[in-house]
Amino acid sequence: MNVRMQAAPNRTARSAAVRDMVVLALFTAIVLLMAATPIGLIDLPLIKATILHVPVIIGAIVLGPRQGAFLGAVFGLTSLVKNTMVPGVLSFAFSPLIPVPGTQHGSVWALFISMVPRMLIGPVAWGVYTLLHKLLGRKAGARTVEAAVAAVAGAFTNTILVMGTIGLVFRQAYATAYNLPVNEVIGVIMGVVAVNGVPEAVAAAVLVPAVALPLQKTLKRDTM
Repeated sequence: MNVRMQAAPNRTARSAAVRDMVVLALFTAIVLLMAATPIGLIDLPLIKATILHVPVIIGAIVLGPRQGAFLGAVFGLTSLVKNTMVPGVLSFAFSPLIPVPGTQHGSVWALFISMVPRMLIGPVAWGVYTLLHKLLGRKAGARTVEAAVAAVAGAFTNTILVMGTIGLVFRQAYATAYNLPVNEVIGVIMGVVAVNGVPEAVAAAVLVPAVALPLQKTLKRDTM
């Protein structure tokens, strides 16, 4: 009897682990598919706008921070590959293989910009979601608010870290690439954050609760 009782939780744990791996693989495929189409990375005059942060945030909320970091890494790799294979004006900031304007070589900071902000999207979103859930508990509509705020936090983590690092590290190169006075670069970057970052955050705030919360219930991961 005891052996059977011990075996049942073990089977349940293994089933849950397999299920989570399948879901993680599904989200990985979604990120890769979106990155390969205009939906995921949209070419704009000053930067590539994105909604690739949305599946990363959903994956983090549903599966956890480590899985969110993994999905963010996949996002970062797709950005690095696309900026290397199909370079744009700002690709030097996302691929170390693209020469920085005014030089004959790329920069390791491009690898940082492509990877680190994206890998932080999921853990930040998960952390905000978990903290808010502890504060709000089971109040009516709390889950939706928690997921929406977490989505905004995750989206802005990407936008602020990416554009902030570009402003700090590549200010001169940015000015050269866009034929701007150096003293205007920060203003332009803040404009990009407003024009691209705000819509990206709003999209995340709408889409993440709509997908993550039903998926949590389906996977029985809403008992936090």
